[in-house]
Amino acid sequence: MPSVKQVQVTFDCAQPERVARFWCEVLGYVPPPPPEGFDTWDDHARTLPPEERGSWFACSDPTGVGPRLYFQRVPEGKVAKNRVHLDVRAGTGLVGAERLAVLEAECARLVELGAVRVRLLEADGVNESCIVMQDVEGNEFCLD
Repeated sequence: MPSVKQVQVTFDCAQPERVARFWCEVLGYVPPPPPEGFDTWDDHARTLPPEERGSWFACSDPTGVGPRLYFQRVPEGKVAKNRVHLDVRAGTGLVGAERLAVLEAECARLVELGAVRVRLLEADGVNESCIVMQDVEGNEFCLD
């Protein structure tokens, strides 16, 4: 049986490049270089029919460790809670007040990028505290 070598996470959204650039800043990801023969993605976009311009954007972990993220334009807006979400692991290996201070600092940085803080989920003895947030189009993610 063949094994899976890579995973891509796909986001449905209204403005693919805007959402992708937000996640690039959050995760330190980078967009791919433009296709061969083009100096920029804008140069490439000008060769596409108007309805295809801006219909998708992608980014990836420059170290090659994390999954590729793909953002595709869809006509409908978000209407319910995400069934899948990203956990942004900023407090890994830390505990207690030190962990919470790191999460709060990262939360402030992400809010400046356009994220929205939804709520703090307090530690319950089994799970550590995390901050539930939304990206620039309202997709939920956890900062933990």
